[in-house]
Amino acid sequence: MSATEIKRSSSSMEIQESGQEKAMEVRGGEVEDPHKPKKSLISDSYNLGIGDEDPTQEELHGPTALRRVSAPIPWAVYTVAYVELCERFSYYGTQVLYSNFVNHALPQVDGPPGSNHNTGAGGGSAQGVSGALGKGVEAANGINTFNTFWCYLVPLASAWLADEHWGRYKTICWSIAIAILGHIVLVISAIPPVITNTSACYGVFIIGVIIMGLGTGGFKPNISALVVEQIPDVNLKVRTLPSGERVIIDPTITQSRIYHYFYLFINIGALIGQIGMAYAEKYVGFWLAFFLPTIMFLTCPFVMWWGRHRYRQSPPQGSVTSKAVRAFWYALSKRWHWNPVKFWKRTHDGSLWDNVKPSNIPPSQRPHWMTFDDAWVDEVRRGFAACAVFCYLPLYWLAYGQLTNNLTAQASTMALGGVPNDVINNLDPFALIIFIPICDTFLYPALRKMGFRFTAIKKIFLGFIFACLAMVWSAVVQLYIYKKSPCGYHANNCYTADGAIRNAPLNVWIQTGAYVLIAFSEIFASITSLEYAYSKAPRGMRSLIQAIALFANAISAAIAEALNRLSSDPLLIWNYGVFAVLAGLGGVFFIWQFWGLDKEEDELNNLPEGHVLADEKIALEAAEILPVKG
Repeated sequence: MSATEIKRSSSSMEIQESGQEKAMEVRGGEVEDPHKPKKSLISDSYNLGIGDEDPTQEELHGPTALRRVSAPIPWAVYTVAYVELCERFSYYGTQVLYSNFVNHALPQVDGPPGSNHNTGAGGGSAQGVSGALGKGVEAANGINTFNTFWCYLVPLASAWLADEHWGRYKTICWSIAIAILGHIVLVISAIPPVITNTSACYGVFIIGVIIMGLGTGGFKPNISALVVEQIPDVNLKVRTLPSGERVIIDPTITQSRIYHYFYLFINIGALIGQIGMAYAEKYVGFWLAFFLPTIMFLTCPFVMWWGRHRYRQSPPQGSVTSKAVRAFWYALSKRWHWNPVKFWKRTHDGSLWDNVKPSNIPPSQRPHWMTFDDAWVDEVRRGFAACAVFCYLPLYWLAYGQLTNNLTAQASTMALGGVPNDVINNLDPFALIIFIPICDTFLYPALRKMGFRFTAIKKIFLGFIFACLAMVWSAVVQLYIYKKSPCGYHANNCYTADGAIRNAPLNVWIQTGAYVLIAFSEIFASITSLEYAYSKAPRGMRSLIQAIALFANAISAAIAEALNRLSSDPLLIWNYGVFAVLAGLGGVFFIWQFWGLDKEEDELNNLPEGHVLADEKIALEAAEILPVKG
């Protein structure tokens, strides 16, 4: 090796050290040096005798393996979860109204001017169902699908903004402001002077949906990362309990617990928002149903302001996303072959990412953007593997999406017994509120005690199966609706001469099975996808990997839009059947492809933290590729 190469190699090491110095954490509004000893994962007030030693292979695996436990959850997690509760109250409390608002026309009732008909409330009408625009089921499903697509497309941009420029906290605050503006526009669309003018109401409503979706999309990936950032990043550690039992503190179990209770808060907000707003819509009008979520959401800025110096925050990392993409293409370029079979084999031989590790490239041949260390490459490889896992999620979300679209319409064709049709889908969050604590407190600990590793891959697979079963249940219910409806296979357009809906003589609560099955699928697939995205992402790309996981919703919405013709009579049995098959096949192919990745879970979760220097100019000067100033 020449003297120049030795000097460049030394400079490269200095770059990595400099990168480590710049990889700071923000806590309590102050910048911390990561080389300083971090506070224990468990607060000193717990005084549980945490050990600093890493577990041995015997303690990790085999008959003498130690029991794995979660660390206590910091109080800051609950304040972030409250913000999410308010946001989900406002989002679901508003979204639940879209189907009736678009599908049904303003109810026609007898009475003096100012009666319910100019507010959209259907409680005192012959139809018994609220409405405003009268665009039909397909239009309602189309707008709901667009809203889902938009809300989960925006996170890609907001996550990039948070990871590289603003940081998560600032991005969340601006997103809240935008969402509040969207809420205000929706309220305007529902006030009597506007709602009675169909064309004006439609235009204002669409503008409100777009603005609110922009705020929601900016909020979602960043709040999901911020909540788990409230615990420090640590690997597996051994602790001795007061009872004398030695256990392993597993950060993935801690993250899983946080996301389970985070999701619990989500569904508390969704349940209260959806039930409350459905009744407000039915008996007062859409203006109140849009207004109350706005008031609830207005509490979020105060909580965020209170936590501005209390939350653990990771600062923006600069151009890490572009470096990750460049690293991926650089690795592929070294394995390129015109023969697709050979190209596949070369890229799946287990050594693809070794090509882009700086230690394997002479300093003189390194690209100028290669300002990271080998450990960061391993983290990026892990993040790309997580993104591959998320590629199957659109098939899951297709089934889940029926809750807010077709199952709401299905309920309106059955005997409601005075219950608003858009209240029934609250069986889903209600079931989640019951079963999330049961799974966290009893099911998962029992499985761990029996030595069964219920890992993320296994949970997501089970989520697909439950979603498939939910769609089978819905298809059977739809079949009976068509058999019992006075209008047969046209149950969604079945009215009496005076405009009242002629329902099938079936109790609406027979939908319960579908909602409970979907709830279990969410516990296993949806919650786990959030947990998996966070645990597998590099520090500087956590919002982005969360956004990619959420983007699966947008892809499913686009597919659902293409299949929207199935969302009307007489094709609804086919609609549920198709989604059942897609979810079932998705689960089978998912577990087949990622069974090997499941076996690497501990190894992937315990990778050393990598470092990247975002400022290329400093890196180039350190490597003497550019003249050093001064």
